[in-house]
Amino acid sequence: MELLDINTLAFLLFFGFMASFIDSVVGGGGLISVPALLWTGLPPVTALGTNKGAAVLGALTSFITFVRSGKVDGYLMRRLFPLSFIGSALGVLTVQLLPTAILRPLVVVMLAAVLIYSICKKDWGKENKYTGLSRKMLLLSGLVAFSLGFYDGFFGPGAGSFMLFALLLIGFDFIGAAANARTLNFASNISAVLFFGYLGQINFAYALPMGLSMIAGAYCGANMALKKGVGYVRPLFICMTTILIGKLIYDLL
Repeated sequence: MELLDINTLAFLLFFGFMASFIDSVVGGGGLISVPALLWTGLPPVTALGTNKGAAVLGALTSFITFVRSGKVDGYLMRRLFPLSFIGSALGVLTVQLLPTAILRPLVVVMLAAVLIYSICKKDWGKENKYTGLSRKMLLLSGLVAFSLGFYDGFFGPGAGSFMLFALLLIGFDFIGAAANARTLNFASNISAVLFFGYLGQINFAYALPMGLSMIAGAYCGANMALKKGVGYVRPLFICMTTILIGKLIYDLL
C-alpha cells in the first residue's frame, strides 16, 4: 500500500469529514468526496469504488448512532435491508458495462421534483405519522429499496436524498426518515464495497484515511441531527438537494 504525502492525507481527512457529516443526515456526501478523490487523480470507476470503501465506515457509524437512538424501524428495515444490498451489488456490476452519464438528465429531473415538493409542503415531515404498511405498500417499498440500492451502486449522487424522500412519503418525520435512510444506505454501501473490492476498484491507501475521518464526521452529523431535530434536518435536506441539482446540471453542460 502506497504512502501518502502529508498534503494528500490532510486533503482526504478534511473532505472525508465534511462529506460524512452531511451524508449521515440527508445524504449527498458523495457530492463532496467523489470530486475530492477525482481531484487526486484516481480514475472515475476507482474513485467511485474508493469512495464506497471509505463511506461504508461513516455509514456504519451513523447507522449505529441512529439504532441506539431508537429511531430505526427494525421491522421495516429487516425487510428492506437485503433488497438494498442486492440492488447495489447489481448496480456495481452494471457500472462496469455502461457509462453512468446516461443517468444524469433523469436524476436532475427527479431531484428537482423532490426539491419542489419538499419546499411546497412546509409542514411535511414535522410529525411522525408512520403506523405501518399494508402488504401492497410493503411490496412497493421493497421495490423502491431495491431500485435505490441499484442506483447507489451504479451511480450514487442523490441516493441518500431519494431514500429519505421515499421514507417521508410513507409517513416518517425527517429524523425517522434520516435514520432509516442511513440504514438502507449502509446496506448498499456494504454491498458496493464487497463488489468494488472484488473487481479491484478500491484504492485502500486513500480509502482508509478518508474512512477514518468519515467515522468522526458521521458521529458528529448524526448526533447533531438527533439534538437539533426536524428544524435542522429539513433545511439541510433542501440545501443539499439544491446543490446536488446544480452540480449535476454543471456536469451536463
